[in-house]
Amino acid sequence: MSLFQFRPHQKYPEFYEECHHTGVLRYLPAKVREYGDSYFMEEYKAQYKKSYYEDELNLRSMAKRRLSVLERVGANPKGASLLEIGSAAGFFLDEAQRAGYLTRGLELSPKEVEYAKSKLSLDVDQKSVLAIGTQEWKETFDVLAAFFVVEHIEEIDGVWERLTSWLKPGGFLYLALPSSFGPSFQTNPSVWFATHPSDHFFDYSVHSLKKLLSILGFEVNYVRPMSYHSYRDLSPRGKLPEWLYRLYANSFAYGDTIELIAKKLKH
Repeated sequence: MSLFQFRPHQKYPEFYEECHHTGVLRYLPAKVREYGDSYFMEEYKAQYKKSYYEDELNLRSMAKRRLSVLERVGANPKGASLLEIGSAAGFFLDEAQRAGYLTRGLELSPKEVEYAKSKLSLDVDQKSVLAIGTQEWKETFDVLAAFFVVEHIEEIDGVWERLTSWLKPGGFLYLALPSSFGPSFQTNPSVWFATHPSDHFFDYSVHSLKKLLSILGFEVNYVRPMSYHSYRDLSPRGKLPEWLYRLYANSFAYGDTIELIAKKLKH
């Protein structure tokens, strides 16, 4: 039986179904897309106004920050195993390897897999997360990372089964993803739906993730917004001084995108 039991959203039934166990939202208009080389490059440039490779310095800086956060919550990189799902050209994996991790990646784009293997000598497979059985890598990794990936996967039970079964007890799950608990959806839903990516099948928030992860045997020990958009906030919060707005956002993980680390509890 599926962990996720969806029913029509009370306020937006034309757009969403809501899981009554976890609060995860299923986006009804979502459509499957192919994630080849053109998707990867075009989507990145459309969002950030530069190509993925032109942004390498920033991406490596972000990778180092993420790795330092992992250490702060208790992950020891020396000899630990790390899998990144959706590893792109491998900049995060490369920084993780330099920090001492034994790394592995999964990526769909042939060009990015080739770059990661030939230029960075990384162990990356051109495979979907769902192409590998839940028991194939049972309790293999100390860290699992997936940055802006899980929301794209239509088979929600399959991805969460793998995230849970592939991680060792005491291991860390590191996610970055869009959040429905942020200024766009909470205060300006018409813009949220007008700009909602067509290939995001599910929307999460800090609240639904905490419920879901608790059911799966995790405890959340780090969560922060990745961005601050007070100008998007049409509530009185949007008029707060920027420092106070950021304090609120950090305290409640209030943002259109968030990062979260959860530890798999030992049973």
